[in-house]
Amino acid sequence: MSDVELARIPAGELPVAGAGRGPWVESFEIGVYPVTEEQLGEVLGVTAAHPRRPAVQLSWLRAVRFCNALSEWEGLDPAYAVDGDDVRWYEDSDGYRLPTEREWEYACRAGSRAAQYGPLAEIAWTAADNLSSPQNVGGRHPNLFGLFDMLGNVSQWCWDLFAPDTGSRDRVFRGGGFADAATTVRAGTRRGARPDSTQDDIGLRVARGPVA
Repeated sequence: MSDVELARIPAGELPVAGAGRGPWVESFEIGVYPVTEEQLGEVLGVTAAHPRRPAVQLSWLRAVRFCNALSEWEGLDPAYAVDGDDVRWYEDSDGYRLPTEREWEYACRAGSRAAQYGPLAEIAWTAADNLSSPQNVGGRHPNLFGLFDMLGNVSQWCWDLFAPDTGSRDRVFRGGGFADAATTVRAGTRRGARPDSTQDDIGLRVARGPVA
């Protein structure tokens, strides 16, 4: 299959605005690109109409199942136990998983405290480009960790609950999509949706390694 390319992210503090110290994030691996239609199709047995575009129209639950299927494909221990809509994460697994929200933001910022890690027109596809669909991955400049499309093009599911104190089952997605205004395509912007919902601008980026 088309290999999922990973980047090793060094341990460090999550940058925060001002002079305060941010939370510590352990070293982990994360996809250099969002998962493409080709990669999703090869693992789950579906047709890829646009092989190099980010895979979208997949729910958080399907993203979790993709992570498990990719782990099994490569002979790794699945990270999740899935029973219907209930998902348990085995944090000591060596398999693929969704990044935590903290890991995602740390990887996105790549040391920057700014809202974006570079000029938005150079690093992200947004509403300013007047697009009707996601673009092929890697078409704009990466951040200092070498990660492409962390902002813009498609948002990406994270493991975390969006509002855990409310009892809601919504899961977090981060990054902003091709139709989002520049004011919302920011490293710190967080949104949530039902784990069974699908949208044309939400995909996923896999991670591996210790939990942050």
